[in-house]
Amino acid sequence: MGTQWVLVWVVGAEGLPLVSPSMMGEKPPNSSEGHQGWLVARNSSGSSLDLESVVQPLTLNPWDVVLCVSGTIISCENAIVVVVIFYSLAFRAPMFLLIGSLATADLLAGLGLILHFAFVYFIPSEVISLLTMGLLVTSFIASISSLLAITIDRYLSLYNALTYYSERTVTRTYLMLILTWGASICYGLLPIMGWNCLKEPSACSVVKPLMKNHLIILSVSFFMVFAVMLQLYVQICRLVRHHAHQIAIQRHFLATSHYVTTRKGLATLAIILGTFALCWLPFAIYCLLGDHSYPALYTYATLLPATYNSMINPIIYAFRNQEIQRVLWTVCCGCLSSTVPFCSCSPSDV
Repeated sequence: MGTQWVLVWVVGAEGLPLVSPSMMGEKPPNSSEGHQGWLVARNSSGSSLDLESVVQPLTLNPWDVVLCVSGTIISCENAIVVVVIFYSLAFRAPMFLLIGSLATADLLAGLGLILHFAFVYFIPSEVISLLTMGLLVTSFIASISSLLAITIDRYLSLYNALTYYSERTVTRTYLMLILTWGASICYGLLPIMGWNCLKEPSACSVVKPLMKNHLIILSVSFFMVFAVMLQLYVQICRLVRHHAHQIAIQRHFLATSHYVTTRKGLATLAIILGTFALCWLPFAIYCLLGDHSYPALYTYATLLPATYNSMINPIIYAFRNQEIQRVLWTVCCGCLSSTVPFCSCSPSDV
């Protein structure tokens, strides 16, 4: 006798039986669609019943866990930087305002990763998904734009060294911050305002619910920012060589000291640029080449290194700075008095 299928009645919360859709020729839903327990009794031997549960609980993706952990580390690191910069009034110089902008953007990126994980597995909703995606887009664009603004500030501090510490520099810094966050917020609102692929899955990119055209624009913008940063880096190298030539002629002690400081800033800039490229280039290239039909594994494998950029930024920019280290020791350990004189430094020191 062939295999027989017998429906097992499951009593719901209100005492009513939950009728299996198989009675109507439909497949039982998984847990992500209704979280109902569907039990099927199978008689394969004709003598006994083996209960087989077809419940499909929402599987925890290890990649999502790693992204959530990364977001937690990113949030903690950058929260410290933001608190330190706003804790001391001495950190109101243009260079520290830009570092604060970068830390704020990376902090929001970390929070976005945490919220995305929480909402996907605990409060699934299309509206909330769009909000978290908009937050992530805004924060990552602001982070990359802040890196560009910092690079511009470093270049101007060397190109216009005599006039850098002026009111004009402060105005320019505030203007860059307004443009950075204004453009980032506007672009992050696009998925929320309707530019998404929820109603047209074929138009999705490798990152749902962003559309393919949306992600292409972001990738092209990244390559443009990277090209500008690379060009500025080349110009800074030329300025350093020019300064070194003048120092060799003058043999002035103070000039030599300034050159050592500039070279330190140049090394820092090289590390930042290299880290920026290694973290973001794989994801940017994949966004141009991939589409919604590609395995999600490729998206996770390229997106995860991009998040590491937000994890490394506070280490390179903030925690290596002596003045920020001094405030950290003061706040955390009380090792230094708040009356310790604050030694102003140039942007190349950061």
